[in-house]
Amino acid sequence: MHSKTIEIWVGIFVALGLASLFLLAMKVSNLSEFETGAEGYRIIARFENVGSLRPRAAVSMGGVRIGRVTAISFDKTSYEAVVEMRIDRQYDTLPSDTSASILTAGLLGEQYVGLTPGGSDDYLGEGGQIELTQSALVLEEVISRFLFNKAEGEGKSEDKSDKGK
Repeated sequence: MHSKTIEIWVGIFVALGLASLFLLAMKVSNLSEFETGAEGYRIIARFENVGSLRPRAAVSMGGVRIGRVTAISFDKTSYEAVVEMRIDRQYDTLPSDTSASILTAGLLGEQYVGLTPGGSDDYLGEGGQIELTQSALVLEEVISRFLFNKAEGEGKSEDKSDKGK
């Protein structure tokens, strides 16, 4: 009888652990919020590089989530990534000169779109486009640029020392 009670408590504990792991996985993958998209409006931004930005990534302004990325596509004519976002209806006063940046948050390097408001009296509406964008910072590009500049700097200093001889 005593071992049966222990087995039941262990089973409950394991079930709670599995349920919490499932909820954590849903939260990390942004699948915990099933949005229909009907309660917001769509805006578009074009970026040279979106890095590892994914659909359902957060769109935030001032640290507050105001929407989600709904789709990412590639424009064959301008060779840019087109990011479509759904902004919650309550945030319908985004100035038309708002800028968008792809930023990184968290230990896992999750990327999101950060919006910075402009000063225009006109507002973005359904299908509006953000003109001022800043692409994702790709670590590999930064490192290669640094190494290239360092190698180029060393080459110049060797040329100067050779000319003096």
